[in-house]
Amino acid sequence: MWQTGVASEAADSNTRRESNENPGNMARSKSSKRWLAEHFDDPYVKLAQQKGLRSRSAFKLQELQEKYQLIRPGMTVVDLGAAPGGWCQVAQPLAGPGGKVFGLDILEMEPLPGVVFILGDFTEEDALLQLEQALGEKRVDLVMSDMAPNMSGMAAVDQARAMYLAELALEFVKSHLKPGGDFVVKLFQGSDFDAFVRQVRTLFRKVQVIKPKASRPRSKEVYLLARGHQVK
Repeated sequence: MWQTGVASEAADSNTRRESNENPGNMARSKSSKRWLAEHFDDPYVKLAQQKGLRSRSAFKLQELQEKYQLIRPGMTVVDLGAAPGGWCQVAQPLAGPGGKVFGLDILEMEPLPGVVFILGDFTEEDALLQLEQALGEKRVDLVMSDMAPNMSGMAAVDQARAMYLAELALEFVKSHLKPGGDFVVKLFQGSDFDAFVRQVRTLFRKVQVIKPKASRPRSKEVYLLARGHQVK
């Protein structure tokens, strides 16, 4: 098991995913109180609560959807690092009754109508097998990865862990994304970032780096949007 696990963001005090944008150890550092104060003053957190969304991260996917129309009726979508379900909440209505959304996370996620959820660690073979069994013969139209490791505060270690998760997501894409399909993955700018982007460019027709408005300005978090999977 990936020792730190895959962190997830929630719209309440149980949030964990957004702590990955903080360079310190949130649970044990003085920055924890500052981060919590910032979190609960965050307009996206408040808006998520008002709209019944499970995470402020949902607004990142909404922005991508409004600009790029990633999700369309009838699509098969895989959400890696799905808990607590904010991205699934956005994706499922867009895919509609003719589509299907599959979510996977190391953390529990409350059920969502129309979403198949697999509880497991994506760094382990068993979780991948469960996801593949759930997919059956379906080829995936869109792979979304909002995975991030719990941060240790050691930049080199944290960046390596984050890139490892991105690389695992890319390996899944190579095996399961249909020709012409799209890929969205969270990255943190740092070591191996450029090399990863170059690798993705060899597999897709168009690749761009995006900083959604809902991403905290001080964070090194960005999203790589790759469109038009080219099977070689």
